[in-house]
Amino acid sequence: MSNELYVPKGTTADAYHTLDIDPKLAGWTHSSLRIVELEPGGTHTFTTGDSEWIVLPLQGGCTVQVMDEVFRLLGRDSVFASVTDFAYVPRDAQAQISSGAGGRFALAGAKCERRLPARYGPAPEVPVEQRGSGTCTRHVRNFASADAFQCDKLIAVEVITPGGNWSSYPPHKHDEHRPGEESQLEEIYYFEIDGPNGFGYQRVFPSRDGGSDVLAEVRSGDAVLVPDGWHGPSIAQPGHDMYYLNVMAGPGETREWRICFHPDHVESTGGYR
Repeated sequence: MSNELYVPKGTTADAYHTLDIDPKLAGWTHSSLRIVELEPGGTHTFTTGDSEWIVLPLQGGCTVQVMDEVFRLLGRDSVFASVTDFAYVPRDAQAQISSGAGGRFALAGAKCERRLPARYGPAPEVPVEQRGSGTCTRHVRNFASADAFQCDKLIAVEVITPGGNWSSYPPHKHDEHRPGEESQLEEIYYFEIDGPNGFGYQRVFPSRDGGSDVLAEVRSGDAVLVPDGWHGPSIAQPGHDMYYLNVMAGPGETREWRICFHPDHVESTGGYR
């Protein structure tokens, strides 16, 4: 199995990011993810280029300035504590993140065509749903799902999987453009695990000859790339809740998340759980 799809924390670190996954590194065209850690009083300035971005606090709060607009994000104590507010930053802009107390912030990005206005996303307006039951229960925060928040190409959600549970199950894929049935989307999974020494597992396996194939043990700060293939399950270690941030984008004219389930697993689970 190839480890090229598994990106451990620090592998793509530089002076500005603890993780920096851009299309060139991933070998694709649209999806990006950066993780920025700021010391108290720290700032980070970036140019959006041909991509739209969402600034999502993982731990701590910050102020996001986009040209002449300023958004004050309350943030949260950790990804396990609650949903959070966020800021949308359009393409062809310059933005600055500043944090008086310091913190950790995700920049989820997607190459796009339209320049939409900069906006604030309030935490109380984030749709939250429970999927599955029993050991397949997980909690999904649809802060930038296709039907919850307007972007041009970017789709992003957060998932909390309780310790010992499975999520991203049954295995599913979105690597073909089939109108009304399946979207073609590049996807990034970014993980954090609750508690010291916690870990989880992520599986990606081929949907075609020569397709993506990896089984990764993931810890806080790691990422897994899904350019194609069946992905799932995502497995949380007993006693350690698992968080992941999904970042998706693709070439389709319509921004939508349509998936195909693995036929060997759907019948046994009764559908997407």
